[in-house]
Amino acid sequence: MSAAPLVGYSSSGSEDESEDGMRTRPGDGSHRSGQTPLPRQRFPVPDSVLNMFPGTEEGPEDDSAKHGGRVRTFPHERGNWATHIYIPYEAKEEFLDLLDVLLPHAQTYVPRLVRMEAFHLSLSQSVVLRHHWILPFVQALKARMASFQRFFFTANQVKIYTNQEKTRTFIGLEVTSGHAQFLDLVSEVDRVMEEFNLTTFYQDPSFHLSLAWCVGDARLQLEGQCLQELQAIVDGFEDAEVLLRMHTEQVRCKSGNKFFSMPLK
Repeated sequence: MSAAPLVGYSSSGSEDESEDGMRTRPGDGSHRSGQTPLPRQRFPVPDSVLNMFPGTEEGPEDDSAKHGGRVRTFPHERGNWATHIYIPYEAKEEFLDLLDVLLPHAQTYVPRLVRMEAFHLSLSQSVVLRHHWILPFVQALKARMASFQRFFFTANQVKIYTNQEKTRTFIGLEVTSGHAQFLDLVSEVDRVMEEFNLTTFYQDPSFHLSLAWCVGDARLQLEGQCLQELQAIVDGFEDAEVLLRMHTEQVRCKSGNKFFSMPLK
C-alpha cells in the first residue's frame, strides 16, 4: 500500500477547479466578489506517516556495489520481487573448519573468491513474482510441501558451477546421496511454478551446496588441478563422512526481503 491514498493527495482529481479558479457553491463564502482566491497549499507528508508503511510494492534498492559486484539476472522493476526456493543449511563449527582449509587453497588459484554468507541447496531458479502474487504463491507452495518428510543426504563431491550468464562462479559440494528426494521436492515446486506461469527448474539438476563464489567465469582456473586438490582435502578431512551427511528440516522461500519457512514432517 502506498502512503498517498492515506493522506488523500491527488495530482489529477481537481485539475478543472485549479484551472478555472476555485468554483464556489452558493453560500459557502469561499470566493467573495472582488477578492482573489487564496491558492491551495499542499504540505509534505511527515516521515512518521511514511514510515508506517514499510511494506510497499517496491523491492530493495538495486545497488550492485552493496552485493560484492554481483549483477541482477533481471533488472529490478517496481512491484517485481526476485523469488527463490531452497533448503537452508545451518553450518556447524566443523563444517566451517573444513571451509577454512578449502577456501585459502582455492584462493591460491583465484584470489578473489569469497565465502558464502549463508548456505543452501536450491530447489528453483530465481523467478520474478508480482507483489500481490507472493502470498498466494507461498500458500500453494506450503500445500505442496505439507506431505514431505525430513530426510538425510550427503554432499561430498567438489564441483565448479557458474550461473547461466557466466557472470559468477561457485565452488560447491554436490549431493551424492538423497538425490531422489530432492527430485521429488523439485517436482512439486515445479507444479507451483507452472500454476503461476513461471520458469521451472533445470531438466537434469545438480543439487549442491555452494561454499564460495567470485565475479566472472573462473572455471578455467578452478577445474582440473585445483578441483582435484580440493577433493583430496575433503576426502582426507577428519570425520568428513559424518560431517557431510546432512539433514533437511524445512523448505524456505525468499521473495525480495521476505522469508517464508515450510517445515517438513
